[in-house]
Amino acid sequence: MRVFVTGASGFVGRRLMPRLLEEGFEAIGADREVDVTRPEAVRRALRTHAPDAVIHLAAMSSVARSWEQPELCYRLNFLGSRTLLRGVLETCPGARVLLVGSADEYAAAHPQARPFDESTPLRPRSPYARSKAAAEVLAARLAVEGLDVIRIRAFNHTGAGQSDQFVASSFARQLAAIALGHRPAQMRVGNLDSVRDFLHVNDVLDAYCALLDPAAPVGVYNVASERAVPIRSVLDELITISGVEPRIEIDPARWRETDWLVGDASKLRRATGWRPRIPLESLLEELYRYWLRVDAE
Repeated sequence: MRVFVTGASGFVGRRLMPRLLEEGFEAIGADREVDVTRPEAVRRALRTHAPDAVIHLAAMSSVARSWEQPELCYRLNFLGSRTLLRGVLETCPGARVLLVGSADEYAAAHPQARPFDESTPLRPRSPYARSKAAAEVLAARLAVEGLDVIRIRAFNHTGAGQSDQFVASSFARQLAAIALGHRPAQMRVGNLDSVRDFLHVNDVLDAYCALLDPAAPVGVYNVASERAVPIRSVLDELITISGVEPRIEIDPARWRETDWLVGDASKLRRATGWRPRIPLESLLEELYRYWLRVDAE
C-alpha cells in the first residue's frame, strides 16, 4: 500500500514516516512543499504519487496559537482539509483517508463524567477545535458521496520531540533546565486540577496503521488511553523522575478552568484490536531525558 502523508515534518509525521516503512508500507511524505490550501498543488501531488491511502496531519496543532491567529488556523485546518478531501475524490477516489482530528472537538466535562465515546456531541470551544470539528463534518458528508474516510479524534499524545508548548513537554523541559542549572528551581504552571487522557505518540501511530486496513469500517474513532490523569500527577511524576524540588508558581497566562477530558476507545478496540502499550511513567521518563539531552547541547 502506498501512503501519502501530509505534515510529514511535524512531531507526529517525523515518527510516522519510518514507522510506515517498518510496517511494509510505501511512505511518501509532504510538508510545506505542498500547500494543502491550494487545490492545484494538492491535485498535482496526488496525481504524481497515486496513493492507496492518505494520512492528513498538516495542521495548526496549538490551541494557544489558534486564539492568536484564528484566520490562519481556519485556513490551514478547515480549508486545507477541504482541499485535500476534494482532491482525493477527484484524483484517487479509491484511496482511504485518515483525517486526524482532536479530542478538543468535545467539550471538556466535570470530573464525574464518563469517558467520551464517539456518540458524544461535539462542542468545540477554541478556534483550533472548531476548525477540526468543521473538517470532520465535511468529511462525514463526503463519505456519503463515497469517500473512504476515517475520522480520528486523538486524545493528548506526546513523546520525545514534541514542542514545549504542550503541557507535559513544558513541565519536562522546565525541570530539565533546573536540573542542568540553566534556571532557578522555580516552575510556572497552569491549572493542575484538570484531568486529561495521555498517550505515547507511538501508541497513536499503532492506531493509525491499524486503521489503514480496509477491513476497519469507515466512521469516526477515538484514539484514547481511557486513563483519567490529573495534570498534577503528571507534574509530580516528572518531579520524582528529575530529582529536583522546584517551587511551583501559577502563571495566569496558562490558567484555564478545571475540566476533564478522557476518551472511550472501545470502538477502535473492537474494529482493530488496538490497545495502548506504553505506560505513562515510561512516556514521562522519555520526555524528561529528551529535554535533558537537548538543553545540555
